[in-house]
Amino acid sequence: MPELPPPLPPAERTVGQLIAESIRLYGDNFWRSLPLGLPIATLDQLDLGRGGDVRVALFVACSPALALAFAYACAIAGGVAAGARTLALATAVGTAVLLPASLVFTWFALLAAVYLSFFGLSVPVTVLERVGPRAAIRRALELGRADWVHALGSIAALVVVFFLSRQVLVVLLQDQADETIRGAIFLADVVLAPLMLLGTAMLYFDQAARVGRERRRRGRHGSDASNGRGP
Repeated sequence: MPELPPPLPPAERTVGQLIAESIRLYGDNFWRSLPLGLPIATLDQLDLGRGGDVRVALFVACSPALALAFAYACAIAGGVAAGARTLALATAVGTAVLLPASLVFTWFALLAAVYLSFFGLSVPVTVLERVGPRAAIRRALELGRADWVHALGSIAALVVVFFLSRQVLVVLLQDQADETIRGAIFLADVVLAPLMLLGTAMLYFDQAARVGRERRRRGRHGSDASNGRGP
C-alpha cells in the first residue's frame, strides 16, 4: 500500500486536510476526547421535539457547558495542561461568544457560522495564548480575517459532517422504537461531537499560521522598500 503524502503545514492546510488531521487527533486522544460530546448530546436530548423558542432557551442554558467542552478541546489540540483558572476564563469568554450565536443558530445556521468564524477562536486564544477576554476577542478577529473563507468553510464543513453522520444513523433506525432512536442519537452525539470541537480548535493553528505568514510577507516587503529595492 503506497504511503500517503505528508500533510500540508497549517498555513496551507485545506478544509479537507483540517478534517483529516482532526480525525487523527481524535483517534490519538479518543478516551480523553469522548466526554467532550456529553454537553451536545444532552442538549440534543432536551431539544428533541421542541419548538424554536424552547430551542433557543436550551441553547442559552447549555452555553457554559458547551464553552467548557470547547475549552478542553483546545487544550487537547494544543497539547497543553490548562489549569482551572484558564479553563474558567475560557469558559466565560466562550459563553459570552456563544450567547449571540444561540439566538440565530436554530433559524439561520449559516449566519451563526459566519459569526463564529470571527469570534469563536477567542476560546483557543484564551487557552493557548493565556490572554484576557478583550485581548482574546481582538486576536480572534485578527485570526478570522486572516483567511475568512478557510475559517468559515472549516466550521461549516465540521458542522455538516457532524449533522449528516448523525442523520444517517437516524435514517437507518427510523423503523425502530422512539426510545431506540433517542438512545442512538445520544450515542452518536457523544461519539461525533468531539470531532467537531477538536476540528474547530485546530482551526486556530491554521489561522495563526496564516497571520504569521502574512506578517512575514509584509516584513520582507518593508525591508525591501527600506533598502530601496521596492516590491
